[in-house]
Amino acid sequence: MLSAQSTQVVTATLPVIGAAIDEITPIFYRRMFAAHPDLERDLFNRGNQAQGDQQRALAGAIAAYATLLVSDNAPTPKDLLARIAHKHASLGIAEDQYAIVHKHLFDAIVEVLGDAITPEVAAAWDEVYWLMANDLIAIEKELYAGAGVQPAQVWRTVVVRARVQESPDTVSFVVASPDGTALPAARPGQYISVACTLPDGARQIRQYSLTQAHRADEWAISVKAIAASHADDGSPIPEGEVSNFLHRSVFEGDELTVSPPFGDLVLDTSDAPLLLISAGIGSTPIIGMLHYLTHTASPRDVMVLHADRSPARHAHRQELKELVDQLPAATLHRWYEDLGVRPTRDDLLAGLVDLDAVDISTDAQVYLCGPLPFMESVHGSLIARGLPEANIRYEVFGPDKWLATV
Repeated sequence: MLSAQSTQVVTATLPVIGAAIDEITPIFYRRMFAAHPDLERDLFNRGNQAQGDQQRALAGAIAAYATLLVSDNAPTPKDLLARIAHKHASLGIAEDQYAIVHKHLFDAIVEVLGDAITPEVAAAWDEVYWLMANDLIAIEKELYAGAGVQPAQVWRTVVVRARVQESPDTVSFVVASPDGTALPAARPGQYISVACTLPDGARQIRQYSLTQAHRADEWAISVKAIAASHADDGSPIPEGEVSNFLHRSVFEGDELTVSPPFGDLVLDTSDAPLLLISAGIGSTPIIGMLHYLTHTASPRDVMVLHADRSPARHAHRQELKELVDQLPAATLHRWYEDLGVRPTRDDLLAGLVDLDAVDISTDAQVYLCGPLPFMESVHGSLIARGLPEANIRYEVFGPDKWLATV
């Protein structure tokens, strides 16, 4: 709980801090990386830093956390932090690293706001920071204990057993322990981190959903090669460093460095109807959930909705259909922007996802994954259809810029 005195100060200064947070976070990262270049080189996602995604996600998380602390009848802030904590655990973040963040974040706040940061204001926001940090540390300790590791023991070596081209830009990898022993158990929907040493010597880390984890001795992930592109303002976006490295350099028999499974988007164990909605490579956690459902012969009502550019670019297209066909109470609907010249079918539609075209149970448990604009649109449609907010779970690939708004 935030102290009464700090609550008053944070409430009064939240509009000012919140308005400046987008200016503060880039300065924070610049200061921290100048003092600790190894963090940018070997821990943080350089692509997200270059595009500003990480800065926006951090700004949203801080503002949302502070708002919850000073709001009446607000949900516990720990619910907001679970997703961040899982990501941290998959990276091996240690408790002492929070002091590094604290120093450079508060130096950035002072640089931006100057004399407005009185000792009283600084003390109040210092309390907010350490409440947030200690909440994260507590969650992460539980996650490390559940995985049976310490932060420094997160990483393990696996060997690629198989590599399959799933679509023109997506490759799947089946990996196993070098000695064939069991891998850590995963819950359907979770991901692992993959750490790669790139040609320039930097160690970059990315997260990939487990498409298969029901066997004790192997995991499967899928990697979409991110091509270079341009932002809406015309500025260049470089190609994905790790995804293209994996596509070009990793084959059967090669080793990868990976974390245990983490992630808070996990399939619930109730018997409620399921609505699984994905677009593009967002199908990967859905594929993992469907493998679990088929492996356990689940009788649940399951509706699967997927959107993609075209059938040719739809990774795991046939696997998705086969998994749904194995479930006795499952249906599949697919939408393609470019369907081509094909016979009309009820489960194969042209255009974008149209929720009005399907019957949705208002008590369905929803799992949603895909590009952010897609998820925002679908989320709004689901709420309009009467689904409770609490029934809708989502996964963002990359920094969670949606965290403060959903």
